[in-house]
Amino acid sequence: MLEKLFGFDRKVTRVRTEILAGITTFLTMAYILAVNPNILSATGMDKGALFTTTVIASAFTTLLMAFYAKLPFGLAPGMGLNAFFAYTVVGQMGYSWQVALAAVFVEGILFIVLSLTKVREALFNSIPPALKFGITSGIGLFITFIGLQNSKIVVAGPTLVGLYPFKAALADGTFWSTGIGALLALIGILLTAVMMTKKVPGGILVGILVTWGLGMICELTGI
Repeated sequence: MLEKLFGFDRKVTRVRTEILAGITTFLTMAYILAVNPNILSATGMDKGALFTTTVIASAFTTLLMAFYAKLPFGLAPGMGLNAFFAYTVVGQMGYSWQVALAAVFVEGILFIVLSLTKVREALFNSIPPALKFGITSGIGLFITFIGLQNSKIVVAGPTLVGLYPFKAALADGTFWSTGIGALLALIGILLTAVMMTKKVPGGILVGILVTWGLGMICELTGI
């Protein structure tokens, strides 16, 4: 059944491995459910509607990738384009979100047309490898920066950004309101990095679950 539905090859992988990988993928990409509505709501769109749309779009495209393409890829709205849409097109250029969404709709149709031909592939192959690596790295750094900001590890500072002042926060008592989140994030990052270095199976998943568990303990104890 798995071979027929998903193209599962027992010679290449195991069911346990795929389930573990699927749970890890979901937990590492679930942040989009909160971040995407937060970014796009800056344009004036309803945050609840954005959350529902993000869920439906992510679920539909992931299932399409699983049952049609038979590839174990999770798809969700891309980080970077949503920020460009909200902060540049709507925020700086002054277009309404309705006009901007209409432009996105037209862009989607054009991409579908290009995908049905060899034009899209030719355009992709014409991009230099260095630029491809640069774009991928830039998007990764952008997502990392958003995560560091949301966890308060990175805060506003004299040079636009700075590290969270743990020592000062302990002194004035603000650590227990905001700093605890930054500390938990650091613990999770270090724990995951160590397990990845030691090649522990499911290291990312363990790091996420341990951090989540510590966060729940802090919430229950009122820290």
